[in-house]
Amino acid sequence: MRLLLIIGALMMTSPAAAHDWKLVIHGGAGVIERNVLSPEKDKAIRAALDHALQSGSKILAAGGSSLDAVEAAVRELENDPNFNAGRGAVFTYEGTNEMDAAIMDGRDRNAGAVAGVTSTKNPISLARTVMEDSPHVMLSGEGANIFSREKGLEQAGPEYFATPERKRQLDELKANKLSWFDVDMKYGTVGAVALDVSGHVAAATSTGGVTGKRWGRVGDSPIIGAGTYADDRACVISATGSGEYFIRVGVAHEICARMRMKGESAKAASDAVIKEMADLGGSGGVIIVSPGGEADWSFNTPGMYRGKASAAGRNVAIYGDE
Repeated sequence: MRLLLIIGALMMTSPAAAHDWKLVIHGGAGVIERNVLSPEKDKAIRAALDHALQSGSKILAAGGSSLDAVEAAVRELENDPNFNAGRGAVFTYEGTNEMDAAIMDGRDRNAGAVAGVTSTKNPISLARTVMEDSPHVMLSGEGANIFSREKGLEQAGPEYFATPERKRQLDELKANKLSWFDVDMKYGTVGAVALDVSGHVAAATSTGGVTGKRWGRVGDSPIIGAGTYADDRACVISATGSGEYFIRVGVAHEICARMRMKGESAKAASDAVIKEMADLGGSGGVIIVSPGGEADWSFNTPGMYRGKASAAGRNVAIYGDE
């Protein structure tokens, strides 16, 4: 009898039983309201979010790593022109597409990031290659482009990234002398965070930046600790929003630090830091997963493209009241 009790206890504490996999994704936050999106656009975005969730979920359900899952989910979002990343990246003021991305492994806090890349079809995969196959954390501009070609990543010409809708937004900005926020009405970063059955977390974030950006502007997405962070001791974060404010607050790291040092829940920590960022004048949101299985989000905008998945199923949402 005693032997049976010991075996039962060991089974209850096995890694597979202790960790149920989780995946959370986002596709941007901002002035996203029912009167802004057409029914057709609403349907297309929900389908795209669900497709990205399916891609990452398939890996996690099979016992794969959180790192593989977040890369797969973000690649799907980069390939969809509905989102400001990869193929749907916005235009700079000069009429080019410059993309940023970052990925981070919570096991050892290894990370890779790229900024201002122009010809890699999937910038998130380039960020992972920087992490795994270079001595650096971040590469930028033409150096990152050269590294991408040297490593054999799939390239794409300007015509692949240049979608008509993004060109229209740039033309509107110039014609009416608007700020980028007036044109886009949202922050279009995409991201994914995950917990795998082994209890490890990972984050991936990718963006085209903001319409009309100039002078090689880089936002928070590729900045480790600002828009992207992963730590098995605390949590994993991917952010979307007014990047300059996320950088100033160090939003992603700040949330994880509150959870690790103060013992706050994922929701309490993320709500507190989003409020701190908002008090400075910033807006946007984060998605978050903890090693203990909390999966949530926090945002101070009218909406955020987002979705969750676990062994229990998948769901996606757009508006703040969902």
